[in-house]
Amino acid sequence: MDVGIFHKLLTSAIQKGASDIHLQAGYPPLMRVNGELLEVKYHPLTPEETSAVAEEILANTYRREKVDGLSEMDVSYGLEGQGRFRVNLFRQRGSISIVLRVIPISIKTFKELNLPPAMDQIGNLRRGLVLVAGATGNGKSTTLAAMIEHINETRRAHILTIEDPIEFLFRHKMSIISQRELGSDTASFGKALHACLRQDPDVIMIGEIRDAETVEIALKSAETGHLVLSSLHTTDAVKTIARLIGFYPPDQEASVRGRLADSLMAVLSLRLLPHKGQLGRIPAVELLRVTRTIQECIRDPAKTSDIPAYMLKGAEMYGMQTFDQHLLALIKEGKVDLDAAKLACSDPAELERALLMEG
Repeated sequence: MDVGIFHKLLTSAIQKGASDIHLQAGYPPLMRVNGELLEVKYHPLTPEETSAVAEEILANTYRREKVDGLSEMDVSYGLEGQGRFRVNLFRQRGSISIVLRVIPISIKTFKELNLPPAMDQIGNLRRGLVLVAGATGNGKSTTLAAMIEHINETRRAHILTIEDPIEFLFRHKMSIISQRELGSDTASFGKALHACLRQDPDVIMIGEIRDAETVEIALKSAETGHLVLSSLHTTDAVKTIARLIGFYPPDQEASVRGRLADSLMAVLSLRLLPHKGQLGRIPAVELLRVTRTIQECIRDPAKTSDIPAYMLKGAEMYGMQTFDQHLLALIKEGKVDLDAAKLACSDPAELERALLMEG
């Protein structure tokens, strides 16, 4: 596969609305379209071909490593005028494999992403910690980009992002945006976060919370009056809170719960489902907003499991919603079918009962 064919493959993926491209020796290229992996009409790739593509990708980044000594690496790759890609290079069974995540050039609004109306209020926050949760490929990066663009269009601020690698590219509008990439601009999330507080940021976006050091600096940044946005690989709000607390030793749990109750503003959790009757996927969204009642649930481990019940009660006043609430609405609106909803919901039996009760 030469550079020209590689670029044609990337262009085709963008045009087809693919989310990912897989290149692995012994198989034809694969594209993930609407959540399904589909084969591209091409011969099975050889190890030499995947290595050649990896060399092309590395030659166009700051990374100067050779493919021969590569085990795994995250980089970004751009196709001028077409789009950008988050790339993971890794070795399996002795040969190089490549997975490219398609990053659109345009940044969608909350409405275009089918996110709840309360997202406008969350985007207008001036301080605190806001987290986007979900499995890989469920739209966390796209949602964070929408939040940054909302701030960029509505207020004068310095937005600082720390990413591995940089995904969406932003242009200054009302705000100025500094984007730092691990490897080329900074050695680690920890060093970048320690330094960022001296760079006069109003908003700090951390691509992903990975360790205790990142959690600690994110909390400190939120406690000192910054708005901190980040993502976690968790499935819902309660598990997100548990994951953050779990980064700390048990003897610090009470202290961390208190700090988290004071700093956490919202948790948005995402699960993408096939859109009924049309191509594409639509998110089922759980939205937790931290009220005084939710703060008490975070502080008291015996009450943390009560959070979903309070989310149901806070739907009208605060715009909160559980996954099952939103899935019920999506089914009634004809946007998601029942089988897909049952696979994504927290309690399939309760979902069916709710549908029966509503006729």
